[in-house]
Amino acid sequence: MNEPLAERIRPKTLEDYISQQHLVGKEGALTNQIKKGVIPSLIFWGPPGTGKTTLANIIATESQRPFYTLSAISSGVKDVREVIEKAKQSGGLFTSKNPILFIDEIHRFSKSQQDSLLGAVEKGWITLIGATTENPSFEVIPALLSRCQVYVLNPFGKEDLIALLERAMTTDSVLKSKKIVLKETEALLRLSGGDGRKLLNIFDLIVNSEATDQITITNELVLGKVQKNTVLYDKTGEQHYDIVSAFIKSIRGSDPNAAVYWLARMIEGGEDVKFIARRMLILASEDIGNANPTALVLANTTFQAVTSIGYPESRIILSQCATYLASSPKSNASYMAIKEAQQVVRTTGDLSVPMAIRNAPTKLMKDLGYGKDYAYAHDHEGNFVDFEFLPDEISGTTFYKPGNNPREKSMKDFLKSRWKDKYDF
Repeated sequence: MNEPLAERIRPKTLEDYISQQHLVGKEGALTNQIKKGVIPSLIFWGPPGTGKTTLANIIATESQRPFYTLSAISSGVKDVREVIEKAKQSGGLFTSKNPILFIDEIHRFSKSQQDSLLGAVEKGWITLIGATTENPSFEVIPALLSRCQVYVLNPFGKEDLIALLERAMTTDSVLKSKKIVLKETEALLRLSGGDGRKLLNIFDLIVNSEATDQITITNELVLGKVQKNTVLYDKTGEQHYDIVSAFIKSIRGSDPNAAVYWLARMIEGGEDVKFIARRMLILASEDIGNANPTALVLANTTFQAVTSIGYPESRIILSQCATYLASSPKSNASYMAIKEAQQVVRTTGDLSVPMAIRNAPTKLMKDLGYGKDYAYAHDHEGNFVDFEFLPDEISGTTFYKPGNNPREKSMKDFLKSRWKDKYDF
């Protein structure tokens, strides 16, 4: 049988669907919507082999809607328009029953291709379900993203992967005819990298390569059958996450040599240049911040440059940025400030904005005291006045604590000179 195992046992119902309980479990975010058949346009974001396509098919089946599918790799604007026209003819214009258009790897669509979907989604001719392995905030145009709900699918956990194997052995006609014992599964799980499709296809390869119908799965057997050099760098598996983690930690630890080494590993493995640049852009703010604000500028410029240029020249720009970031002073003060402020917001709720700093665009608002007693900083010496801008309930709270580096020390001195004893650094 030539059909891959992952296709042969693809679930048809929610009852057979494994993992993603936060979406389709008893209390899942999508469970009731699927049961009621009221489905908004969706973007499924997650690593390969986590069930995005399968879930889209199940949603269409359970909600009894026409289902159309396109791959962003091989489809263009013309294909999109043809499918939309078919969808308009096959379904009603009622939101609960309009056809579903599933687009795999939607992040590969150009802006014009994504634009061609807007009208159909907005007018309810189709319900769009897009699948992407990339962050939709970066890869999906804002106008389309605002019309979709984004749901994250997680890599399969150990229990999920074992459940997939057991389901395969009990439901697939080929595997059922054999006597298979799962004695050891560590190698299988590690090679899969949380990718259910990869796990099943490796498992199928091993079973089919054995001459006997009585097969005992061991780590030694798995590693002997699978070429180890195929997973030296897997852009979608464990190596992907481990190496980018090593890369980021090397920069954070101010080691440019290690940073360049791990960068080279990613480049040689064919990692997406935008993915690497995006991670450095985040790090420039999270781990360097105000210790060297130019780091964020360079990282942002790097992201824009590699997006336009691509390989092989992008490796030089990525290397310049990585070594600069690794050689910069470090501070996570800004990151910790917003993290602490968000925690206070979650704890204290929606505290009222002090009357003095409320907006007062109308006479009525001014009569009600909006903006009363506000002290305009530029009317005072040094363009500063000691004033409380926080709600009374958290007055005097310090969120931003400048780091111990030359640039932030000067910021600390400036703030202390203004706020005297109010800021306890």
